[in-house]
Amino acid sequence: MTDDLPAPAEPGSTAYRRLLAGLFLAGVATFAQLYSPQGLLPLVSADLGVPAHRAALLVAAATLGLAVSVVPWSLAGDRWGRRPVMAASLVTASALAVAGVLMPSLELLLGMRLLEGMAHGGVAGLAVTLLAEEVAPRVVPAAAGTYVAGTTLGGLSGRLLALPVAEAAGWQAGMLVVTAVGVACTLGFLLVTPRARRFRPVRASVAQTARRVRVHLATPALVALYLQGALLMGGFVALYNYVGYTLLAPPFSWSPTAAGLVFLAYLAGTWSSSRAGRLAMRVGRLRVLAGSAGLMAAAAALTLVPHPTVLVPALVVATGAFFAAHAVASGWAGTAATTGRAQSTSLYTLAYYAGSSLFGWLGGLGHETFGWPGTVLLVVVLALTALAVAVVVLRGHPEAGH
Repeated sequence: MTDDLPAPAEPGSTAYRRLLAGLFLAGVATFAQLYSPQGLLPLVSADLGVPAHRAALLVAAATLGLAVSVVPWSLAGDRWGRRPVMAASLVTASALAVAGVLMPSLELLLGMRLLEGMAHGGVAGLAVTLLAEEVAPRVVPAAAGTYVAGTTLGGLSGRLLALPVAEAAGWQAGMLVVTAVGVACTLGFLLVTPRARRFRPVRASVAQTARRVRVHLATPALVALYLQGALLMGGFVALYNYVGYTLLAPPFSWSPTAAGLVFLAYLAGTWSSSRAGRLAMRVGRLRVLAGSAGLMAAAAALTLVPHPTVLVPALVVATGAFFAAHAVASGWAGTAATTGRAQSTSLYTLAYYAGSSLFGWLGGLGHETFGWPGTVLLVVVLALTALAVAVVVLRGHPEAGH
């Protein structure tokens, strides 16, 4: 930090509250739209006559677009500022979401979902960087947890709003209603979020950015954190992509709207993500991260019990554990980088959504071959691998904690 920079925002200040409120709204807007098709996948399969893994491309296309766009968005954020670039991201994504549901074929819709995902990369790639710049370093974990809580509510609202509308008027109408929520939250972000006080333009060349990326990828601790995002997010998306197919089939035989209520489990993520950062400040980041990954694996395994009194609570626990791990790992990926923090958070985001696209799709192949146990096996293996990587590589890191 240079002496001419204003002091960072502290908890309790107006700037701190407005920043967290704005990023909360940005998280809702982005993730409501990004994952709105997830609860609709069984309806898409039935309407278009496509298998589960092909319907899941509606999610995978958007997350792939986001993954490939986060580094370019981070460069734009370095030059023009995090807040203006995030605003452009939100507005563009909403426009593309509207255009997407008007497409006459699945192939064209997939293309628009890819572009929409690329637009969403501005928020996903810059939100934590904005926090790391504007708030006091000691409260970054807790502040990042609040942003992640917004992403969980966005994911939840997108799924819950889309399903009842989809049952009544078709899955395209369900997605359109979610876009309206995204537009409202975008307006809220523009009105609430304060102007950045500590931003200084950085006009890094492509070669300079490439050097920073190479440095990050040669740092074992950072690579381990990026892997946390890829592995845990991949397992989490696979779990939710295909649980609807399981609940619609015997022995459950739920209606689509009833099956969609399992997304209320996202509230566990809203609760856990906002608390994980504070817990990490007390007991250490590594303990919270590793414990959350292990808990996610155990809870995912319990979803194999074919009874709602076991499957649903297990899904709640797995959700809370995932978002706790993500809240810790995402903030850590920014602060662990000594230089090029925007690129580090972008690499974490790239890994996070690349994992979502790849493993979310692979979970469908497992589901079609072995049923729900095939998907669950993939999720458990991914979570345990993330746990092993965290314990082996991050133990002893200066920011690991106690």
